[in-house]
Amino acid sequence: MILFLLAALALQKPLDQGTLIVREDTAVIARESFRLSEVGIGLSGRGWALASTTRYDRVRPIVTLAPILELASDSQPLSLEFDVADPRAPLRLLGQSARGRFTVRLLGPRTERARESLLGAHTVVLDDSVYAPYTFVAWQGRSEPVAVTALVPRAGRRETLLVQDRGLAATTLNGDRVMLRHISVAGGANELVHVWVGSRGELLKVEIPSRHLRIERQPPA
Repeated sequence: MILFLLAALALQKPLDQGTLIVREDTAVIARESFRLSEVGIGLSGRGWALASTTRYDRVRPIVTLAPILELASDSQPLSLEFDVADPRAPLRLLGQSARGRFTVRLLGPRTERARESLLGAHTVVLDDSVYAPYTFVAWQGRSEPVAVTALVPRAGRRETLLVQDRGLAATTLNGDRVMLRHISVAGGANELVHVWVGSRGELLKVEIPSRHLRIERQPPA
């Protein structure tokens, strides 16, 4: 299935793609490449697929995280295929939405287990070490706070986040002073996350102060 979806994504013209540089304080700890595409769902539906590859190579062993997340036209998550290439604990996650629930199977070398979570009216799938999915969090932003259910399958968490569009605000991006649309995300294990997007809604920057993380989109070559 994952090979079929990757092939389908390769044939689609991407809506957005780029590379994120992940810094902890000032040290670069990872790079994440991502590709967002519109895809066909079922016989006649349309939706989105986001494929990311995040490589943590600051210390050994090198760990690579590669999720593919598929969303319906209403932005609700439909499926997840997530490979964790970690020599200490390789893992594969397979998620599927059905009847108001999102079920994730976790497949390890010597274990298999499943977790089931209720879907909220607004639901996103996130990960503690992959940041492109914050694109979908930004899509939920409104002038008034919106309650969003966040599923974090690899960590086994279900959280309620308050997402609010704060409008244009000044920030820095790759050392330059810029005006970007600011989305605040309050609640959950991260406490507060700042998401910054461009005029087309493209993800440009994520800040997680509680973890001293700054994730910035690499400028085009």
